[in-house]
Amino acid sequence: MSSQTEVIDGYVAGKWTIDAVHSDVSFFVRHLGVSKVRGSFATFEGTIETAENPLDSKVEAVIKTTSVSTNNEMRDNHVRSADFLDVEQFPEMTFTSTAIRPQTAELFEVDGELTLHGVTKTVTLKLELNGFGTHYEGHAIAGFSAATEISRSEFGVTGGAAGAAVSDKIRIALEIEATQA
Repeated sequence: MSSQTEVIDGYVAGKWTIDAVHSDVSFFVRHLGVSKVRGSFATFEGTIETAENPLDSKVEAVIKTTSVSTNNEMRDNHVRSADFLDVEQFPEMTFTSTAIRPQTAELFEVDGELTLHGVTKTVTLKLELNGFGTHYEGHAIAGFSAATEISRSEFGVTGGAAGAAVSDKIRIALEIEATQA
């Protein structure tokens, strides 16, 4: 697919920095099997390299687990504890892409290595390329949406006694805006 860039409207190759102010890293988990609780991480950073051939592009990201928020201080403290994220021992989770596969001109699957709770597993992000543009200050920007689902138990996150109240499956949703470096 060497002509892949021709079918991506406005595609710009280059190095990008994730703009945490205009991005969101969220997750959803089912509670007691009947409702969903949403959380997010406030502190994260990363780089994206959009290659001339989009399928050769790469992404690396680091999320500070201590920055987790579910809008409930007591629950947040529990999620930070050894029962769940164990942020004292594992203060970061990381993602490094390993492969990109096209689905359509704007939809891709991005395989990568997610390290969480000291365990590294391959995950696949469903990625939507939202587009490329120019910030009002004149620099190039790019937007991406991505989602995946993981099994917390595969990463050694048991939840302790409260683990039975929280689903094993966690849905992760990313809304990313990046600035060209």
